[in-house]
Amino acid sequence: MHSDLFQITSKIAILARSGRTQCARKLFDEMSHRDAVAWNAMLTGYSQLGLHQESLSLFRHMRISNTKPDHYSFTATLSACAGASELTHGVKIHALVIVSGFQSSLPVCNSLIDMYGKCLRPFSASKVFEDMQSRNEVTWCSLLFAHTNSCQFDSAHEVFHMIPKKVEIAWNILIASHARCGEVELCLNLFKEMRESLCQPDQWTLSALMNACSESSEFSYGCLVHGIIIKTGWSSAVEAKNSVLSFYARLGCPDDATKVFESFGTLTQVSWNAIIDAHMRVGDTQESFLAFQRAPEKNIVSWTSMIAGYARNGNGDEALCFFVDMMRNCVQPDDFAFGAVLHACSSLAVLGHGKMVHGCIIHFGMNADVYVGNGLINMYAKCGDVEGSSRAFNEIPNKDVVSWNAMLFGFGLHGRAGQALWLYEQMVACGVKPDKVTFIGLLMTCSHLGLIEKGRFFFESMVSVYGICPEMDHVACMVDMLGRGGFLAEATELADTYSVTDNAKASSSEALLGACSAHWNVGVGAHLGETLKILEPQKEISYVLLSNLYCASGQWKEAEMIRKAMLDQGVKKMPGCSWIEVRNKVTAFVAGNHSHPYLGDICKILHFLEFEMRNPCFIGFEKRKFEITFFR
Repeated sequence: MHSDLFQITSKIAILARSGRTQCARKLFDEMSHRDAVAWNAMLTGYSQLGLHQESLSLFRHMRISNTKPDHYSFTATLSACAGASELTHGVKIHALVIVSGFQSSLPVCNSLIDMYGKCLRPFSASKVFEDMQSRNEVTWCSLLFAHTNSCQFDSAHEVFHMIPKKVEIAWNILIASHARCGEVELCLNLFKEMRESLCQPDQWTLSALMNACSESSEFSYGCLVHGIIIKTGWSSAVEAKNSVLSFYARLGCPDDATKVFESFGTLTQVSWNAIIDAHMRVGDTQESFLAFQRAPEKNIVSWTSMIAGYARNGNGDEALCFFVDMMRNCVQPDDFAFGAVLHACSSLAVLGHGKMVHGCIIHFGMNADVYVGNGLINMYAKCGDVEGSSRAFNEIPNKDVVSWNAMLFGFGLHGRAGQALWLYEQMVACGVKPDKVTFIGLLMTCSHLGLIEKGRFFFESMVSVYGICPEMDHVACMVDMLGRGGFLAEATELADTYSVTDNAKASSSEALLGACSAHWNVGVGAHLGETLKILEPQKEISYVLLSNLYCASGQWKEAEMIRKAMLDQGVKKMPGCSWIEVRNKVTAFVAGNHSHPYLGDICKILHFLEFEMRNPCFIGFEKRKFEITFFR
């Protein structure tokens, strides 16, 4: 019997390791007698394949069966808790570890540190570390990761300097953590120290350096690191090569990315995803689609890259079609996939499709996810449903600063200044520190609703209270607000003070020129218009605003000269466009386009609506007349 048990357990382990978990589980369930080794084989199989919930469920069944877990059981289950970010389960298993007397087991303690680190609880990880009697390299590296994963870099560096022997993985953890923040110079300094300590970098070190260049968009540093990869002989390593490919893809260099892609001997899933992203980033959606079609396997990243790329390039309909195809192919969407398709719904302003995606989010239990929740807030606001936006905001249990900013912009977008300002007060009261985006939202709200004193207060407190230096968008909002309110001298002075770069000057000048048009200030407006034509010769806004200003003041000859200059420069005015959604179908109306099949009927309805607004005393009479003539 013992021999049979051993053979079946060995088969379970082999099947689970090869990914055939259903066969392994069938064999496991058919066993008449199971010992701890059999349970551990199945637990480890689930955990190593990323089937974390299945692993946790099996552990619960193990407890019910009265089989005592050993250190293998605990390490596999804690690994599942770490992978699924199940802190509550992890804490309960920690208690069971203590009750079962395994608190002195080195592998179990290392797994506890790893679990707390991945669940963003570095203090708990440190507590386990301090209580340990013996430690090894895994212990130190797990504790280091716990601090870097929570962005506690000061504590991480203290741990790093305390490590008795700094192995390659410790250096890699520290470099990779700073790489995620785009701190490329700090990463290169650590790399230099690593080489000086006679510790040899591997492909993971170099890929982390390359990722730092990608995050910081530093092209020159990226080329430097690429050279180091070639010089150190790691150019054929898959991980290093994929990081180089991703770098050129993210910086919008499709030719360089294609050269790296074509040099691959064996293409991995990461390689295909990177080349898809490379073409999407330069707007070549057709090449991206062809790469997607050629990829032998497609994972959630492949689908998300296509959905996000289409949405980013203004092809919202294609993004939605890809999302539907992904669902039909039984690929379970994650938070990034939902974020991408919600962005597509926002750009299309199609509420019906947005609600459909919201239903999918609820079905997959992701409505409490902060990233997805932020996308919902934005989608509902852009689609005109501020109440839906507010509900999505209230359903996020752990709101971040992006959540507050998205809701603040939503209220501002719909002219609800009172609610926007109340939300800001709540945000500060909850201990959330406003950032530069918060103040852009506040200043835009104040500008659009003429709250000049409030705007001045926010601009001042942004600098004096929160230490945020005014950027181009803040100054443009202030200039626009002051200009709209008739404070042209103050607006001009503010623009001159803060507009250092050409981009900042152009942004401020556009806002000032708009204010001059509103207040018919031809003298200042003409000067600003000429400045803008030099700074942005191919943008139509300076020509249009200046022409309108001349027309409003009766200077028809000057207006005609501006229109002629616009024509000579080859600058075309983007026609005005509006759209309406009826029964999940969007109908667009473009200025100058009279091809709509029901244009005559639409114009009749607009005529009656305009008459009612201008003559409220005739509403009943005119409505009856309208019904007789239009619906007979």
